[in-house]
Amino acid sequence: MKDRNFLESVMEFEQQLESLQHQYNELKQFVAHMVEEHQTLQTENLHLRRRLEELLSQNSDDTTNDRDDKPVKTLEIGEGYDNLARLYHEGFHVCHVHFGSIRKGEDCLFCLSFLNKQNS
Repeated sequence: MKDRNFLESVMEFEQQLESLQHQYNELKQFVAHMVEEHQTLQTENLHLRRRLEELLSQNSDDTTNDRDDKPVKTLEIGEGYDNLARLYHEGFHVCHVHFGSIRKGEDCLFCLSFLNKQNS
């Protein structure tokens, strides 16, 4: 009788371990998602701070200069391509398939193909 009770205890312990392993895997996935989201938000925050500094410096330049002397700013032809290429090199997808998601260090053939089309 002792052997049977011991075997049941071992089987119950094994089920508890499997349950804990499942919970651990879910927690790891959640933490990985949170770290990825945190990195994305940090990058976005950095870009927003840089853009804010640009706008503030332009605003201070506008108040010191006369507006009639300043020509209207127009977009350059390659500026959009340059922005997409910069985003790609910062680790984001620029292709229509995964646009805006993080590349995780590997090159994306869709993005490279898109950037090569834009360059031609």
